[in-house]
Amino acid sequence: MSEIKRIKSQLRRAFEGEAWHGPSVLELLKDVTAEQAAAHPVAGAHSIWELALHITTWERYARRRIVEASALEPTDEENFPTVRDTSKQAWRATVEELKRNHAELLETVAGLDDAKLSEIVAGKPYSVYFMLHGVIQHDLYHAGQIALLKKASSSGPSDFH
Repeated sequence: MSEIKRIKSQLRRAFEGEAWHGPSVLELLKDVTAEQAAAHPVAGAHSIWELALHITTWERYARRRIVEASALEPTDEENFPTVRDTSKQAWRATVEELKRNHAELLETVAGLDDAKLSEIVAGKPYSVYFMLHGVIQHDLYHAGQIALLKKASSSGPSDFH
């Protein structure tokens, strides 16, 4: 199996499911309501919704860095976008955008060859290989946060320790 196929598999597992560690990003988001997504059950922490938007941003930027081969950085507002509309429809749209964006990243990765992995990302001190593994780690890190926020929102803020 090529390294590209391994990375694509790990990206898919961390995001869609069948990960060794436990639930993926989408498995965790599957039953989250708009109300739960917008809640801030842990003081000073981002909401599930903000994390979903954040994951979308970084997967989009990783893809763009590969495709455009330019030094790109999200703005502060892009990094953690403000949730203005907390309706059910807006939450569904956020999750659909997250899925679509992830599919575009997978498609981009599938079109690479292994030689591309050792190329340095424009404006960065690291390779495409390192960045893609970073995306996997980033998804898993935030999946853990989402799991804790779900637990906190279902038990109430005062019950979370």
